[in-house]
Amino acid sequence: MEIPNDRRFDLDLCILEFDKALRTLYGEPVARRPSPADVVAEEDLRDDVRRDAAALMRVNHCGEVCAQALYQGQALASANDDIKDALAKAAREEADHLAWSAQRVRELGGRVSLLNPLWYAGSLALGYASGRLGELWNLGFLAETERQVEQHLQGHIDRLGGRDAKTRAVIENMQREEAGHRRTAEALGARELPEPARLGMRFAARLMTRFSYWI
Repeated sequence: MEIPNDRRFDLDLCILEFDKALRTLYGEPVARRPSPADVVAEEDLRDDVRRDAAALMRVNHCGEVCAQALYQGQALASANDDIKDALAKAAREEADHLAWSAQRVRELGGRVSLLNPLWYAGSLALGYASGRLGELWNLGFLAETERQVEQHLQGHIDRLGGRDAKTRAVIENMQREEAGHRRTAEALGARELPEPARLGMRFAARLMTRFSYWI
């Protein structure tokens, strides 16, 4: 029996999106651009500083796993080509962040979070749900996510202080590009999310960062 074209397309799409998930969670991420850390000399770090930096980069790697899932879910729900293009461009930059974070975690002798599959699944569902609320709310969710990520990364920069210039170089570059994603969403007409939604996002982010720092 011949399968209708729309059903074949849906099956192809499911396979493609599942492949994206597997590559994000279990594949070796490959950056399109060199890591900002590559041009910075490695320092002789104390063991406690190295462990803390590795844990911070594990948190950031987990955040990039979540970003891939969020953009994937939002793009699946969006019907606007301009928004889908913006999401695709941001996702490509976030894929570099994912690879840079994984590389730096390894260099510091750490490992990525064991809870990444859980965070990925939740972020994918959240991204898709935000997209179903409408294009401008979808953009609003994106803008608020990036705003909170900017603040989170600034906290890591402040925590590192003058230590570990290689890790700082990665985080600072990521922060600049997250700000660019936020500005793009705002330029496309992002709506400001209500306060309860912003607080809920902050609470979820705290859970993710605290668990992924250790696990």
